[in-house]
Amino acid sequence: VNLTDGVDGLASGLFAIAAIGLAATLSSPPHLSPSLALLCAAMSGACCGFLEHNGNPAKVFMGDTGSLALGAFLASVAVGTGCILPFLLLTMVFNLEMLSVILQVGYFKWTKAKCGVGRRLFKMAPFHHHLERCSWSERSIVLAFYAFAVSLLAGNLVLPV
Repeated sequence: VNLTDGVDGLASGLFAIAAIGLAATLSSPPHLSPSLALLCAAMSGACCGFLEHNGNPAKVFMGDTGSLALGAFLASVAVGTGCILPFLLLTMVFNLEMLSVILQVGYFKWTKAKCGVGRRLFKMAPFHHHLERCSWSERSIVLAFYAFAVSLLAGNLVLPV
């Protein structure tokens, strides 16, 4: 979640979508855990409430402490309940953002070693900052990422896991 925090409302909204998806997963067998499902739903609701102050223009910022804690929450619930595949699907946006940073740094170091000059794959990493450099508005980036996350949530609901 940490690398996704950088555009107003992006990390908290994506977390809310992923947490409600995890709550849905934990509400039915084989990963049935009503108490953790309720906790995930409550965390999702808390982030929706936080969006009131963190949406564009942000008046309150999450920071590293909040984003790292939210990521740790999702991961610990997934590992503790054994629902790793739904977790990976629901957190794909976060993982793709992380992958964009890994690719950017790796490609830069590789081209610097090979050519003497480091080159970049993206204008800026993580990927949401690349989109900002390509003249996307913050609102467009957030809405596109939310739409992708909701499609992953829908996929999670129909896939038998």
